[in-house]
Amino acid sequence: MAKIRVYELSRKYNISSDALIKILVKEGIAVKSHMSTVEDRVEILIEQHLSRVKAATKKEVKKKVEKKRPPKAPRPPRGRKERKPEKRKEADQKAVKESVKRTLAKLDITRKTRRRKHRDETTAVVEEENVIRLPEFATVAELAEQLKADPVEIIQKCLGLGLMVTMNQRLAADVIRMIADEYGFAVEFAESYGHEVLREKRRAKPEQMAGRPPVVTIMGHVDHGKTSLLDAIRKSKIIAGEKGGITQHIGAYEVDTGRGLITFIDTPGHEAFTAMRARGAQVTDIVILVVAADDGIMPQTIEAINHARAADVPLIIAINKVDLPQANVERVKRELLKQNIVLEEYGGNVQGVEIAAKLGTNIERLLEMILFQAELMDLKADAEAPVRGVVLEARKEEGRGNVVTVLIQQGTLRLGDVFIAGNHYGHVRALLNERDKKIDEAPPSTPVVVLGCAGLPNAGENFVQVDDDRTAREIAFKRQQYQREKDRRVVQRITLDDLYKQIKEGAVKELPLIIKADMDGSVGALIDSLSSIENDEVKINIIHRGVGVINESDVLLASASNAVIIGFHSSATPRAQQLAKSEKVDLRHYDIIYRAIDDIKAAMAGLLEPVIVEKEMGEAEVRQVFSVSKVGAIAGCYVLSGTITRNGKARVRRGGNVIHQGAISSLKRFKDDVREVQAGFECGIGVSGFSDFREGDRLEAFVEEAQSKKIE
Repeated sequence: MAKIRVYELSRKYNISSDALIKILVKEGIAVKSHMSTVEDRVEILIEQHLSRVKAATKKEVKKKVEKKRPPKAPRPPRGRKERKPEKRKEADQKAVKESVKRTLAKLDITRKTRRRKHRDETTAVVEEENVIRLPEFATVAELAEQLKADPVEIIQKCLGLGLMVTMNQRLAADVIRMIADEYGFAVEFAESYGHEVLREKRRAKPEQMAGRPPVVTIMGHVDHGKTSLLDAIRKSKIIAGEKGGITQHIGAYEVDTGRGLITFIDTPGHEAFTAMRARGAQVTDIVILVVAADDGIMPQTIEAINHARAADVPLIIAINKVDLPQANVERVKRELLKQNIVLEEYGGNVQGVEIAAKLGTNIERLLEMILFQAELMDLKADAEAPVRGVVLEARKEEGRGNVVTVLIQQGTLRLGDVFIAGNHYGHVRALLNERDKKIDEAPPSTPVVVLGCAGLPNAGENFVQVDDDRTAREIAFKRQQYQREKDRRVVQRITLDDLYKQIKEGAVKELPLIIKADMDGSVGALIDSLSSIENDEVKINIIHRGVGVINESDVLLASASNAVIIGFHSSATPRAQQLAKSEKVDLRHYDIIYRAIDDIKAAMAGLLEPVIVEKEMGEAEVRQVFSVSKVGAIAGCYVLSGTITRNGKARVRRGGNVIHQGAISSLKRFKDDVREVQAGFECGIGVSGFSDFREGDRLEAFVEEAQSKKIE
């Protein structure tokens, strides 16, 4: 029979190894540690034991609930009142019967309606009472409060599941659901801490709703003229400001057409649009799809169409570059039909306009179409309601601190307002428009730069006004706690550096790879070579192969499937590199096939050594030499640049040549030992194994860092 280790079983049943060992000992199976092996038939015994524990717990809870339930009071007997005989009036018997029928019918209908209404209300109340709302990774105390149970009981339930927990320990979502289910409750996880409170506060009043400018995003394929179109609109239509004023790039800006305002979101492409929509931020009202008349529909054009459809946002087609001799507008319209986009001239409902962005042709017509579409949509917002908006971008600027660009969707933001932006809070210290001019307030559909946020929220995060600083601080603190808990529980990624360790622990059974190369022949050759690698404990699984640069899609696939990306003569885009860093995906580049093969073989055998890289720290000049007893020669130096650190190393350079290299043995300021000395200060430096200092020598300080082996 097949053998399996105890820790693997504990991972399968989501209980600790210690708890599983106790269960196995109870069942008469001798195990010593989490590394002990047992036969796979033991799983049946474990399942039977867990089911018995669960049944006993449910029975215990049911008894406690029945004890708490008060006994029903006996109903008093109903007594019938004696009716006094009334004198009957003479009337037409037929008319009386008809009247009675009509009255009874009305009474019957009313009674049924009332009963049904009462029944529906009762059902809704019961359903509402049986649902608890908690943030993900709630503590034992928070769960006990929602269930109206003793925290000690919750801890006992966790022990029954093999979890050793305390009052303030956070529980995983699956554990919370299991415990709540035993108490007869369903769980609804809140989007974020304080979400319910903030949602209640930011409700708009229908009677105060007024028209607002549309928010427009321009999308399309690379080099189809998105930037040229934005520049053409900017030239003459930027909202009122002094002539010659410089427009700051804040990610969004306003245009005054004379008939109304339009807000444009200046994104680097549909990636930002998708990122915001993925966070639930419906920012855009209208999408302008730019299609070049000479190229037609391209892959990114189709992606932009799909993104707009998924967000349920109306499209306006701008066919650009119609002034070029190779332009073919009719071909573009036919290709649009293949994507189920029917223009108005063909009897559809999608507006289209032919433009030449560089010449400024039909720009006015395009703006008119946007305003017409906005009128049809009847866009409204409540300017008096509590402020609600979306973060477009956030960055840190010298002299200003954290700078957050926000699109206001509801309410009017003013100086001094307290707000929550994602996991951070702040006070509005200043409001700036796209011309970097201070403004006093920002109504709906206004893009504005906000100064005063305590941190840097992510693009697409909600920006919500709150009543007071205490509430904002509490919500932000709790959200940061939950975020740290999420980050702590992130799935460990496979990397070649620790592959051998994970194989030995039994955490890795296969090595998923994504192969990208400059040519298809190179991909085939690399895959053939990788297939020849044999290892009994881990198998190589190539989940994707392709030709071209390593892009964000490759990194996302690697993140989802816990794979390593191998690039052969293939570089990664800057966005892909940034995403790989944030997702902790191992991304490696090679230019020789056998080096890639050797690295993977070495990783499997646990022999892949990191590369030692020197990081320059600073430079100092020797001004005077001192002789100290029992220490040797000390160089009195002036730090020219950077920082000299005590735990680093130094090269002694004389006349352009390196004459010695060694560790910095001492670093002093006057008579005191110091950890580091900044540029512009004097210090005494001792270098191990060297005492022949001379005035004018240069000391180059550096530290050695171990980095993952990469072959460019």
